[in-house]
Amino acid sequence: MLTADGEQVGVMKIEDARNYAYNNDVDLVLINATAKPPVCRAIDYGKFCFERDKREKEAKKKQVVIKVKEIQLSCRIEQHDFDTRVSHAKKFLSEGNKVKAVVRFRGREMSHQELGREVIAKFEEACREFGVAEKKPVLDGRFMSIILSPVKPDKK
Repeated sequence: MLTADGEQVGVMKIEDARNYAYNNDVDLVLINATAKPPVCRAIDYGKFCFERDKREKEAKKKQVVIKVKEIQLSCRIEQHDFDTRVSHAKKFLSEGNKVKAVVRFRGREMSHQELGREVIAKFEEACREFGVAEKKPVLDGRFMSIILSPVKPDKK
């Protein structure tokens, strides 16, 4: 059993621990039930809940949420449109988001999948300084896609 200050009182029976908590006007809180013997702490329960919530909130602040932004391309995309999409992808990657580039095949374009592969390869090459491909382009129905992850900045 632990006191509110974190001092170890020692191993004791549950009745003795309850009496100790009652005499010191604190609550007996179970910290780790799976330990042998179970670990309890004599502390004010409201204070315990406040500290626990505070720790969880701090841990949540440090988490990084990565979003996947999608950019649609076509086999016959014009250069200016392509450059615009590349600039958007660079912006997304610099913000720390992943980018999913999708080439949509329409009608008979399915018979010329190599054009889609060329567009994706060109897109990947244009974004190389900001992101790297997670894996090779994947064909899923009438869509060919690739996912680019942001490059981690070198810490010196």
